[in-house]
Amino acid sequence: MVLLIILRSLVIVVTRKIGIVIKKIAVLGVFVLLIAVDCRAQQDPILTSYMYNSQVINPAYAGIWEKIGFTALVRKQWAGINRSPLTESFSFHSPLRNEAAGIGLNIMNDKFGLENRLSILGDYSYEVYLSRRTRLRMGIKFGFVNYKNPLTEYELYPDNKYDHAFDEDVDLKFLPNFGVGFFMYHEYFYAGLSIPKIVENDLKENFHNYSTSAEVRTVYLNGGVVLPVDPLNYIVFKPTLLIRATWGTPLQADIAANFMIRERLWLGAMFRTGAALCFTGNWIFSNNLRVGFAMDVTMNEIYPYQNGTFEFTIGYDIDFFGRSYLRARYF
Repeated sequence: MVLLIILRSLVIVVTRKIGIVIKKIAVLGVFVLLIAVDCRAQQDPILTSYMYNSQVINPAYAGIWEKIGFTALVRKQWAGINRSPLTESFSFHSPLRNEAAGIGLNIMNDKFGLENRLSILGDYSYEVYLSRRTRLRMGIKFGFVNYKNPLTEYELYPDNKYDHAFDEDVDLKFLPNFGVGFFMYHEYFYAGLSIPKIVENDLKENFHNYSTSAEVRTVYLNGGVVLPVDPLNYIVFKPTLLIRATWGTPLQADIAANFMIRERLWLGAMFRTGAALCFTGNWIFSNNLRVGFAMDVTMNEIYPYQNGTFEFTIGYDIDFFGRSYLRARYF
């Protein structure tokens, strides 16, 4: 309750001017940097198309729009490298009859080599008014992860042929977890703070005490501003920022510039610090159907050995409640 009261006081001040929002995002970025000192490793897959569906990183986003929404995503990282990371995701979110509340579901299957993580997490969010046009959503995420790593199937180097850590598979069927998130928004700006998985689960389940971190805490801080370029809103400019802090890795930031053309096509470019230059596109074929594509160009030592990273998304909305639309969907 104390944290909620402090957050409410801060965001009321933030909503007075868009410029103040940007400054507060920077301040929170420093806060995230400070709390990320006790770090260990990164496990959550990095997605590029999150800006079109923030529910994958923030449970407070669930039910924010008037429609029921479905989104499927496939990400192939470092194409051309055998058994490189592959992420498959399906998400669903919907408002409830009580328009302040929303629910959601995220199913994500993440493969890297022979290792496999399947997570099934539900979302619940609730919205309060901070002012006549500014709202704050608060969300919780809860569910479990299945983890499997068939260590006996790995081909070991001759020097490690008799490594007993690989004598037995790791197969854990249920690792519970939960997370929290906050999402503050106005018609033309938004800011979010979330920790999707708070519980840090360790794997020590085979006979030889194989140990690694199955779930590691990651903090996300993101925000954006919507700036119409012309009076008719034929072109809308949306700069965005996401700061990602994971225990055990350097702080990472995504800085993006996105343009919406005639309310049908999103085009964007993004710089991911220390990692990649990304390009995104999202085509809105109707009021219900969306198809997206994203590409990451890796900028590190692995670049010559792979053919790029690609994401494909498809989304479909259903107007189940028949409610009037209060605002354009810019985020």
